[in-house]
Amino acid sequence: MKQTSKQETLLLKEVVEINLLSLNISAVWGKAWPIIVAVLFFGLIIFIHELGHFTFAKIFKVRVNEFAMGMGPTIIKKKFRETTYALRLFPIGGFVSMEGEDEESEDERSFSKKPCWQRIIIVAAGAVMNLILGLIICICINASQDLVATTTVAGFNEDAVSVSSGLKAEDKIVGIDGHSVTSYMDLSFLMMRDKDGVMDMTVKRDGEKVELKDVTFEMREYEDGTKSMYLDFKIYGVEPKFGNVIATSAGETLSIIKVVYLSLFDLVTGQYGMNDLSGPIGTVTYIADAASSAQQTYDLSNLLLIMALITINIGVFNLLPLPALDGGRLFFMVIELIRRKPIKQKYEAWIHASGLALLILLMIIISANDIIKLVK
Repeated sequence: MKQTSKQETLLLKEVVEINLLSLNISAVWGKAWPIIVAVLFFGLIIFIHELGHFTFAKIFKVRVNEFAMGMGPTIIKKKFRETTYALRLFPIGGFVSMEGEDEESEDERSFSKKPCWQRIIIVAAGAVMNLILGLIICICINASQDLVATTTVAGFNEDAVSVSSGLKAEDKIVGIDGHSVTSYMDLSFLMMRDKDGVMDMTVKRDGEKVELKDVTFEMREYEDGTKSMYLDFKIYGVEPKFGNVIATSAGETLSIIKVVYLSLFDLVTGQYGMNDLSGPIGTVTYIADAASSAQQTYDLSNLLLIMALITINIGVFNLLPLPALDGGRLFFMVIELIRRKPIKQKYEAWIHASGLALLILLMIIISANDIIKLVK
């Protein structure tokens, strides 16, 4: 029998080490790439938002001092004409710094010197761009589907409970518990939100609206102890065409906006707690999980849906009339339109600074909660 030489032994050892290294790199990359995708997409949402402010500031000839992606220390920056473009260390935000936005300025091109209607457009443009991005993503999802979901009942499962409450095949569901239903997303969210499985429905039947009281569904308990309603009917799907894709996507965008406001209401009324909130860390984790799942199933729809939810969520949240948010600035501008004179800038700056401090504190608490959930 041939004996293995020392050189061959060393060669075999090197091959094994190289293979192990390759496996380790593959394992690390397998965990890292979804996070990279998530960070890049989160950055895209922020970029689109800030680009909205930046674009309309330029259109109205406002001096922009800095366009920054990220927060914290500057990694790299480049000045082009009058604006410094910067990439900062922490990928959790961004900003467009305009002359005279938060301080007194005599520059005729300062933000504060512009007419109120122009300032309103500049401030609102960021959130509007997020909503438009969400609409575009919804269009991409629906255009790629075999069928576009409707809200019309096609039939019932064998064990359906709701059929005995008056719901019929061919009913188009247009309302649940006083909330309008414009898309299947509306339908599923409002039913999921219900706690007892009993709801009032408004349907279109033979061209007329019919009110159905106390439509009952079975509540099922899952292994983790949670309960949710069992959807015991099927809905029609239609072949995607330009018209129904646009209409359905617009309806879904409105549905997501409604989801955000109803979720905020549920949070304020105590139906959700702090553990149900997620900040940038939790958001990146959700996107990364969806990206990893999309790779395994070769289906991007869930990933795209989460992206649409996040960008629309950011757009809606920024329009809330809270200090330090775009909505807070818009609130002061509306007061200015009513009073026909602005509130003193130093007072507004103090309010926004206080709001920003509280917002940062909230983000720290939520981020700490995200980290705890990740560790668990």
